[in-house]
Amino acid sequence: MRREPFGMSAGASHLPITERASDGDSRYRLLDLFTPLDTLLVSGGDPRLLLDPMDRVNAYGCAASPEPELWNFASSTASSISQVAYDRAALAREELTHKCLFDEVEVAFDARCEDMRDELRGHLQLSPRVDVVFSPSGTDSQLHALFLARAVLGASLVTIVVGTDQTGSGTVHTARGHHFSSMTASGFAVRKDGAVAGLAGDSIAVPLLDTGSDIAMRADADAAVLRAIENSLAQGRRVLLQIMDSSKLGWRAPSEACLDEIARRWHSQVQVVVDACQMRLGRRRLRACLDRGYMVLMTGSKFFGGPAFSGALLVPKGFSRAVDRLGEIAPGFFDYAGRCDWPMAWTGLRSRFERRPNFGQWLRWEAALAEIGSYYAVPGAFRAKALAELAVGIDSMIALSPSLRAVPSPAESGGADDEEFAQATIFPFTLQRDGRPVSIAETSAVHRALARDMSEEISGSAADRQVAEQRCLIGQPARLEWPYSAPQSVLRLCVGARLVTEAWSADVTRSQMNLQHVLDRVAHVLVKIELLLDRAAGAVSPGTPAIEV
Repeated sequence: MRREPFGMSAGASHLPITERASDGDSRYRLLDLFTPLDTLLVSGGDPRLLLDPMDRVNAYGCAASPEPELWNFASSTASSISQVAYDRAALAREELTHKCLFDEVEVAFDARCEDMRDELRGHLQLSPRVDVVFSPSGTDSQLHALFLARAVLGASLVTIVVGTDQTGSGTVHTARGHHFSSMTASGFAVRKDGAVAGLAGDSIAVPLLDTGSDIAMRADADAAVLRAIENSLAQGRRVLLQIMDSSKLGWRAPSEACLDEIARRWHSQVQVVVDACQMRLGRRRLRACLDRGYMVLMTGSKFFGGPAFSGALLVPKGFSRAVDRLGEIAPGFFDYAGRCDWPMAWTGLRSRFERRPNFGQWLRWEAALAEIGSYYAVPGAFRAKALAELAVGIDSMIALSPSLRAVPSPAESGGADDEEFAQATIFPFTLQRDGRPVSIAETSAVHRALARDMSEEISGSAADRQVAEQRCLIGQPARLEWPYSAPQSVLRLCVGARLVTEAWSADVTRSQMNLQHVLDRVAHVLVKIELLLDRAAGAVSPGTPAIEV
């Protein structure tokens, strides 16, 4: 008997009227499509999509509808939806509603999801033999990867996660086959960190930070990965190796040489899944990963700037055979997927899941595909030029700021496969006062204040108040911890696809002016950070209270 959802989840994965319908009755699901678009866009996910009742933004500071007045340099975490993407979602809903007048909702929805797989493969220049499994978030996709890895390697499996200190907070749970939230995207109440029935197992963490007090990558990352694999295999277990490309700080690990050695020594015993949720890798690199038999975790909501959350697992050829041989499915996993999430070619697996359209997940992917298509419609030469020029400009501005200290990138030198992503697109930095990092609480307070109009709180000149007035988002504070020193918090300025798309013009002079305009905005953001730090220290106006923490 199917377990009923616990009311309406924070993400409202399915509206209550839908759940009263029988599995074969489409009328109620059709009514769901007439829900306000903003409500649908934040439905079908876990509580991270919940909008604050006062500010009407989620935990990332992003609204469900376009906010063109908000400057966004936060693509390492989340972005508010653009007008182009919002319009695409509205049109997609209108078109699906029309199709549902002539066919069952589930049939029309399933066909549209399959078309979206083709569209995504086209934008990413992937082979038709690459399968796409959609999900509400990259975190959900990690559970999908674990499920498929067990189908290929068997139940005696351990997950080794590279970069545990720089991946999503849910990874510590999903790597072990545990629930990462108190509510699933399907609307089922669960116990956070409780085992997903039939999927739970062990995991091994391989952090990337050096154990010293400076923010740097450990020199023995490759050796640590190889050692973890050797130890696991010696215990008679197969390995799901989750590698990082790229982390919250833009880091990549392990090295290509390390991956070559893993393939040479343990090809049939280790399944690699690439955490590419940031999608800051060239299409050639992406294809190379899939050609090597790696699964790839991706989202449409990080670099590409679609609304949070939209996850997908890219699956290389050959997995469908293992999926067809699947026996019993972990019972708890049914809460994390519906029939339409799986490719149509996986007929056996699909037949065992419910016909459960997730309209929110679908519409967020429609919006993301609009952004992805727009980005790759820009000529490759300009994409490379834009990212290179923005990288140089942002690096130099951070270096010139007296209160910011850049975190150097230890990533491998970019090669041909990196294409435009040979350049950094995430620029992490710490906030400094008197040569020392400010507290984690103050860093968080500065991040929150950047997203607000602070002109009434800044008592400086008219120019200062004008700077303080502008609302802007940057990457959320990333907490970094060491065993023998105090934790620190890092902020991030991020270049996303939308900045490139909006800067592009066939007129060279115009496009150059547009890029300079982006850099001018970055400079504005950095000046606002300086003002906020001065105010927190009481330097702008002695006696004024510090920024609320």
